[in-house]
Parts: sequence; C-alpha cells; structure tokens
Amino acid sequence: MLLKNIRNFNSSIYISSRHCFRPYSQGNVNEESYIEDEFRVLNLRKTKGKQRENAKKSKPPSVPPPRYQQMATDQDWSAVWPGPRSFHPATVPLPLRQGWVPLHKTTPGKFANAELMKIPNFLHLTPPAISKQCEALKKFCTPWPKILESEEQQEKHFPVKFISSDYVHGLPTIRNPLSRIVTIKLNLDNLQLDKHAKDKFLRLVGERYNEQTNELTIVTDRCPLKQQNYDYAMYLLTALYHESNITEEWENTKQEADMEYYDWHRNKSKVTSTEILNWRSTSDKKIDPPQGYINSVETLMNEGENDYNLNKYKEEVIKMLGLS
Repeated sequence: MLLKNIRNFNSSIYISSRHCFRPYSQGNVNEESYIEDEFRVLNLRKTKGKQRENAKKSKPPSVPPPRYQQMATDQDWSAVWPGPRSFHPATVPLPLRQGWVPLHKTTPGKFANAELMKIPNFLHLTPPAISKQCEALKKFCTPWPKILESEEQQEKHFPVKFISSDYVHGLPTIRNPLSRIVTIKLNLDNLQLDKHAKDKFLRLVGERYNEQTNELTIVTDRCPLKQQNYDYAMYLLTALYHESNITEEWENTKQEADMEYYDWHRNKSKVTSTEILNWRSTSDKKIDPPQGYINSVETLMNEGENDYNLNKYKEEVIKMLGLS
C-alpha cells in the first residue's frame, strides 16, 4: 500500500512538472490564456486606482470658524482666557501683527505667527479680570489699620524700609541675578543712640550714612538668594547697633588730643567761657554758657570755617556777652 502511494505521488509530480515546463510554441495555445489558467495575476494598478477613486470621493471634514467670530460682543473675557497661556490666534479677537519683514512688505498676521506665540502675554490680566480677582480676595483681607494712615505714623511703627526688585524676562532660567540685591533704609533718630554711640555708629557705617537726610542705607548682594541677603542686612544692622553701645575701657582714658571730634565738655573752652561769664560775680551759683553758643563752637571746630559758621558764632558770642 505504501509503495502504491509513492508511485502515484511520483507520477503526479512528473505530470505536473511536465505540464509546467511545456514550451509556449507547442500547438496553437495562447500565452495569455495559458497564464490565466495556470497562475493568478496580481494587478496592482487596478487596486491603486480604486483606492484613489475612493479617496477622491471622500469629503474633507468641515472646519469650524475661529472662536473669536462666534463670540458675542459682551463676552466675559476672563472665562475665555482665565490664566497665563501661549498666544492663540483663533481666540484673540484682535488684528495683531508682529515680525520683521523687508521694506515695502506687510507685517505677518496673527495666524501661524511664531513671534506672537513665543513671547509672554498679559491677556489674562485685563482690568475686569483683575477687579474680579480682587473681589474674590477681599474676604481673606483685613482692613487697613487706622493708626497707619499717614507716612509719619508708618515710619514710626515700621522704621526699617526694605527695598528689592523682581524681573520678568525671557531666558532659560526664571532667576535674574539682579533680583538678589536687597536695600534697607533707616532714619538714624529711630535708633535712639546717645552721643557716644552715635559717633561710634557713624564711624562704623562710613559713607552709608547721608547727613542731609539723616538716613542710613545698607545694600547687600553677597548671597545668591534674596532672603539670605535680607537676613545678612538685618544682621549687620543689629551688630552695628550693639557694637556702638559698647564702651571699651580704653575709651575712658582718651584725652583731648585723642578725640576724633571737638567735644565742648572735654575742652578748655568750657572752662574759659565759664570764667568769663562769672567774672566779678559774688554769687556761689555759677552761670553756664548758653546752649546756642556751645553748638556754634562745636559746629565751627568740627565742620570748619565758612561764612555761615563764622556769622553764627559771632551772633552767639554777642548774645552771650550782652553786647547787642
């Protein structure tokens, strides 16, 4: 049985191979009909053509008009543009144009304009939107204190002024090196220093003190962060205040030649003027020079001679001696 099946299989292979490799010239056999009968033909052209016909027949999807053409004239803009986002030409109802073009050319419009999309905008901060946000934040705010209505009261309760800057720019980083700089200002009278402490304080701060406005200015920019520079500035102010109120032992042994400024109470002028006023006086109570004369002498010796100081000293001497 097995041999019979093998023989039938070999004969079938022989017949099919003989039929396949039959030459085209035998008899009157048509070549095209022979191929169609024996092999299935794959016609790619007809398939592509049908696909193209189907593609041509398909209708393109309907594109809706831009949103700004469908919005009403009284549209709530804060609902359309509630927060910061990139520019969208179909939403903004403004004929914006931006971009460089050659001479006698029209500036590009807002559609497909990369210049409008890459820059920051403040379309979410319109006056009505800001008013709405302020109304929403009012319930979290407290009323302004009545004792701080004037600038004098504000300076009395908050003597230290803190000044810093924030910057908005288009860079890869949100940090600007200049935003770390901190400035604090303070009126020197608010520190309530005595004469010794004030003189020592002014010598420590140097050029940071403005004599005309009686204001101290400290600028810090050593640290990388704003808060660090603020803490450093407050540390400097605290250290200067406490250091000025310290009196060293060697300061009590200072003589007139060691003084950095002219002090009336430690100078011979006090003794001389007191003796002149009490000349021929029989009373045990001595007459002291007036405060105006003391101030004029100190100003003349510390600031130097000028027309104003000399005239002031002259007036005080005449008034003290009663020669007017």
